[in-house]
Amino acid sequence: MPDARSCCFHPLLSIEELFGERIAFDALVSSAQDRLAAFTGPIDAIIGFWDFPVSAMLPLLRAQYGLSPASVNDVAICEHKYWSRTIQQTVIDEYPHFGLVDPFHDSEPPSGLRFPMWVKPVKSFSSLLAFQVSDRDEFRSALVKIRAGIDWVAEPFDAFLARIDLPPHIAGVGGRLCLAEEAATGHQVTVEGYRYRGEIVVYGVVDSLRYEHCSSFRRYQYPSSLPDSVCSRLAGITRLVVEAIGLERMTFNIEYFWDSATDAIVLLEINPRHSQSHATLFEDVDGVANHQVALRLALDTDPQFPSGAGPYAVAGKCFVRSFSDGVVRRIPGRKEIDAVEETVPGVSVDVVVRAGDRLSGLRGQDSYSYELARVYIGAADEAELTVKFEQVEAALPFEIEAIP
Repeated sequence: MPDARSCCFHPLLSIEELFGERIAFDALVSSAQDRLAAFTGPIDAIIGFWDFPVSAMLPLLRAQYGLSPASVNDVAICEHKYWSRTIQQTVIDEYPHFGLVDPFHDSEPPSGLRFPMWVKPVKSFSSLLAFQVSDRDEFRSALVKIRAGIDWVAEPFDAFLARIDLPPHIAGVGGRLCLAEEAATGHQVTVEGYRYRGEIVVYGVVDSLRYEHCSSFRRYQYPSSLPDSVCSRLAGITRLVVEAIGLERMTFNIEYFWDSATDAIVLLEINPRHSQSHATLFEDVDGVANHQVALRLALDTDPQFPSGAGPYAVAGKCFVRSFSDGVVRRIPGRKEIDAVEETVPGVSVDVVVRAGDRLSGLRGQDSYSYELARVYIGAADEAELTVKFEQVEAALPFEIEAIP
């Protein structure tokens, strides 16, 4: 980030503190407040780009130091999938039919919803405990899995909601309820933008490409391959929704589906942060990572994000995955990764598992696969990007011992 040269950064909380066996939201907020209070220098900004609990903690900490006009409620609306839907339906038509589900008492989906549908906690991230179901048996099976794991995010989310003066129709919807909504189809994309002094700016649209046989992501790709007319419609819907929520001086990313057969657009979800997954993509294509936008907003400066100033025309974040459980017996070593990066130009490899890991025991995985590595690629076009990933994937020596 060019602006980083004029800033001094201080760590506040570590990844290990934030995402452990238990997310103790109130304790995390207290720890952050104590460290800020003990800091002897000036505090000009408090920044972060991770999902919950970081995204929820930021407005609380910033408000304490008068650092951002965005309200805690604005962020809570985005974090709470059901609350977000109730706001969306007041300003747009591009949302799916939805309803609430109590995974501890319900055995049938909400009346009027058609299969296939998604069922997921009202607070979820990285597709955690999100299941696509095609009939009542799959619906009930999904609820069994959700019941077993929902407390990990429900407990801290309830602690966050307890700090907010909730409207009556949301006050009774705690973190242990789920949202069911009819499945959208088509091309999935993410719109990245920000709001500064009332102006809502969209600076990029990123494709989210999935595997054909399941809903796991194959790669993120920027810029989007969607027609310009569709991107313009997405930007218009985005401005309506953000205007209704607020999010002043904040980044956001909003996920959509566009069905090329019907030309229909469906809004999937709103996140009150920029996507760290897209940072390298923007740097490769536009010359600056999207972290720069968040930093400038935190310092009350117009982001003025560039376009097309990077060394590549297309960039991708590709995923190496395992689609069955197992124990990791071998991962690529540093020399092997260096050899791959030297052989295939414009490539960076990040291995995210360790030898000895049981894949099903890893946090933050989606419901259908296990992530082994992330491969960042800059290319002249999509065809070159695809070829580069195939070369890299074939050259990375992972060994997974299958678990029956």
